[in-house]
Amino acid sequence: MRLTTRTNLAMRTLMFCAVNPDRVVRKAEIAQACNASENHLAQVIHLLAQRGFLTTLRGRAGGLMLRRAPQEIRLGEVFRTFESCLPFTECFSEGANACPLAGCCRLKCALADAVEAFYGRLDALSLQDMVEGNTELATLLKVA
Repeated sequence: MRLTTRTNLAMRTLMFCAVNPDRVVRKAEIAQACNASENHLAQVIHLLAQRGFLTTLRGRAGGLMLRRAPQEIRLGEVFRTFESCLPFTECFSEGANACPLAGCCRLKCALADAVEAFYGRLDALSLQDMVEGNTELATLLKVA
């Protein structure tokens, strides 16, 4: 399994905001700290805001911040936002499944169980779990 760059950037953005809770952060700050393209980051920020993870502010003093408390943001919800549009394997795709084994393959069931366990584990974790007491992360992401 490999996560998309968008999911990775989403988590980096949320962690950056969580480590800097008392200020509006700028996209350029996140891009620099997370070694990311501002253009790619803009797409991720837009979706995070649409889905209620972030609040964005326009204008000269604009930027972004968490819309919800870090303990209320479940990792499974974030990952589903970015990963669920991509089927894990061909046979998970409703319209593009050309696998000749689809009707009798037991692997699909095993993979479905594994994917559900993956998301279940992420559902048990919050953004707060990722940042609380993580001094190394705070050192890397905290804006002075």
